[in-house]
Amino acid sequence: MTPGNNGASTPEDDDPFGYLYADGQANGAQPPSGGYGYPNSVNRVRAVGTRQYGQQAPAPQAPPQQGTYGQPNAHYAAPETLPGGASSTVHSPQPGHGGGGRGRGPNTKALLIGATAVVAVVAIGIGVAMIGGDDDKNDNRADATPTPAQSQSSEPSPSASDDGEAGKPFASPTIDAKALRLDGGASLASDVEGAQSDGGIYVTNLNQPGSQVTWTVNGIPKDGAYTVFVGYSTAGEPQSMTLTVNGKEFGNKLNMDNFTGAEDGDFAKGWTKTFAWPTLNKGTNTISVSCNDGDKCNVLLDQLYIKEGQVKK
Repeated sequence: MTPGNNGASTPEDDDPFGYLYADGQANGAQPPSGGYGYPNSVNRVRAVGTRQYGQQAPAPQAPPQQGTYGQPNAHYAAPETLPGGASSTVHSPQPGHGGGGRGRGPNTKALLIGATAVVAVVAIGIGVAMIGGDDDKNDNRADATPTPAQSQSSEPSPSASDDGEAGKPFASPTIDAKALRLDGGASLASDVEGAQSDGGIYVTNLNQPGSQVTWTVNGIPKDGAYTVFVGYSTAGEPQSMTLTVNGKEFGNKLNMDNFTGAEDGDFAKGWTKTFAWPTLNKGTNTISVSCNDGDKCNVLLDQLYIKEGQVKK
């Protein structure tokens, strides 16, 4: 090959778009129909860099014949024998991966249990924090001095002497015979045993008209119905006397029956009590037990006391 003659169909002459230019058309370039645009161009496909100019291309070789089915092919090489080929080692799934070796994906049950445990721990932590916060608040309040609310009163509550124990009906202290005022020949004695008053002292000589005992009681909490109890002793026939409240006789006679069944004259076995249900006023009230005309007054009297409401004991 001499200068100016680079052989037929050099790459620079194989312009696939030569038919688009004037000089290409002058040289007879035609639209491609399987080769390049110039006449006598060859449709040769080769890898980049394998063409050497001025040399004849090697004749194509026939592809290797395939062997008989089931027989190894002498021209076949397994991919793993080639450089960079696939590895022939087969990796078996590890336990604990890919759903326990079953190929069903991650173990969703284990994930769900783990998530539930985390939520439970967080909830417990929040509860402990809230309890601790409440304790702190209670500790702070313990040292504070409470102030009355709008519906509360800052005035002291009534004492037990005014209204008994809080929330319970009023009940007066028991008054003994020696603390009563005696009129009309009534007197004190202690000969008969069984009296409940201090020292076994009682009132006697009540079995004559005009005799009476009087008790001025203070501290009645409110107007209303009360029960007046009278401790006494009688023997033999039933007795009855007059009860006067704040200067007015009570409607019925005070029943002083022989409830113990004591024999006539046996006053030591006849100690008992009776009661009446008068209406009292708030504050101070005067109560008298007297022997009036027509009454039966053969009794010994040792004590009186009052309870709120109409009760029997």
